[in-house]
Amino acid sequence: MRAKAMYCECMQDPLWIKSLLGVHIAAGATAFLMAPLALAAAKGGKAHRRWGKIYFWSMAVVASTALVLALYRPIFFLALVAVFSFYAAFSAYRVLFHKNLPNGQKVAWPDWGAAVFTFASSFSLVLLGMVRLGHNLRIPAIVFGFLGMWLAAKSMWRFLHPPKEKMFWWYEHLGNMLVSYIAAWTAFTVTTIGRFVHGGWLIWVIPTIIGSPAIALTTAYYKKKFTPRPKVGVSSNA
Repeated sequence: MRAKAMYCECMQDPLWIKSLLGVHIAAGATAFLMAPLALAAAKGGKAHRRWGKIYFWSMAVVASTALVLALYRPIFFLALVAVFSFYAAFSAYRVLFHKNLPNGQKVAWPDWGAAVFTFASSFSLVLLGMVRLGHNLRIPAIVFGFLGMWLAAKSMWRFLHPPKEKMFWWYEHLGNMLVSYIAAWTAFTVTTIGRFVHGGWLIWVIPTIIGSPAIALTTAYYKKKFTPRPKVGVSSNA
């Protein structure tokens, strides 16, 4: 019930909060429209880059406004979830600038800063779920906290141990963008269907349960697609 307060108990909010909520909803709707367009477009093409950039910046607006709204209430659970959710999109976007990591490229300080901050905030989310939150939010907080720590730790490991796989950036970009889209679907599900499902924590994690296998299968498909196939029928004496 407390999580729904951010969206439902807005009648007495000041005008600037109501306006911020309107911006948040508009950016979220834009992100929902842009993600399928980016996924459907030819990867790496002009349309894919255009829709993908609009999606990324829409998610940036969604996360920043959600953070302000959550701190205003205050609902620290939602504030920490906003950090984790945006980091998925941020890391997916930034990895496009790290294609030369296998050749000795170094990452910039914003990448390190974002990863460390996300790991710390996600760790705080796990602790919050363990010691402060009620049953309905305890499991989502722990699940999302560990997911955030995993995303951040994976990035930091890659910064310190350059990947050997040439197309690593493709898998990270695709997977993390899909994680951010699942996070957006989670927020949408909770604020729409969630009001009719009283006291249920499952509504928070259903998008993750459904989306995780989809990410794994999609990544496996592209890894198989990009794996060089041995040439057949070539004579060794040629």
